[in-house]
Amino acid sequence: MGKIIVLIGAPGAGKGTQARLLQERLGIPQISTGDMFREMKTLDTPLAREVQEIMASGKLISDDITYKIVKDRTSREDCRNGYILDGYPRTAVQAAQLEELANEQGFEIRAIEVDVPRDELMKRLTGRRSCPICGEIYNVYSKPPKSDNVCDFHPETQLTHRADDNEESVSTRLATYDEQTKPLLDYYENSGRLNKVDGTGELEQIYLQLSKLVNG
Repeated sequence: MGKIIVLIGAPGAGKGTQARLLQERLGIPQISTGDMFREMKTLDTPLAREVQEIMASGKLISDDITYKIVKDRTSREDCRNGYILDGYPRTAVQAAQLEELANEQGFEIRAIEVDVPRDELMKRLTGRRSCPICGEIYNVYSKPPKSDNVCDFHPETQLTHRADDNEESVSTRLATYDEQTKPLLDYYENSGRLNKVDGTGELEQIYLQLSKLVNG
């Protein structure tokens, strides 16, 4: 049976990286709500026009419309063996709608949380630095450059630090994530289907845990 993999993880947990690895190695697409909404801006279909009107008016896109977009995207040929969802569902209502879609498509849902302790997330996010030329990412705690605050590949270039990667902004982002995601975690926990992987190890160790849950 094909699977719908619902990846859940706080900012900085590394779920995007793991989703890309799953996509490359399992050959099933990673589908993010951000990508779907961006695509809707360029399409000329009844659903796309409806979404464009909502966006133009500044209103929020409802759960029902979001569900239609997800259903439309996952009905394509590349999703016939399953897919990875990144950023959906976000609420218990959307999770219930996804159950309906999974039944329709004949897929099983696997909800997996990439679990990283709060202090580690704080270090990952506040410690991030990047090279404005090549985009190489560093971290002052776990992956510092060879020389202080300059890129290993462009030693004449100072690394940049995102304005919102400060302690106060990161704390707010993590608190918002907790508040918004708790009902979703509870939803899958209560139905006995919430799996967790330890997101603090090496990239390959985390992937190994994930692939066992996906293929098990």
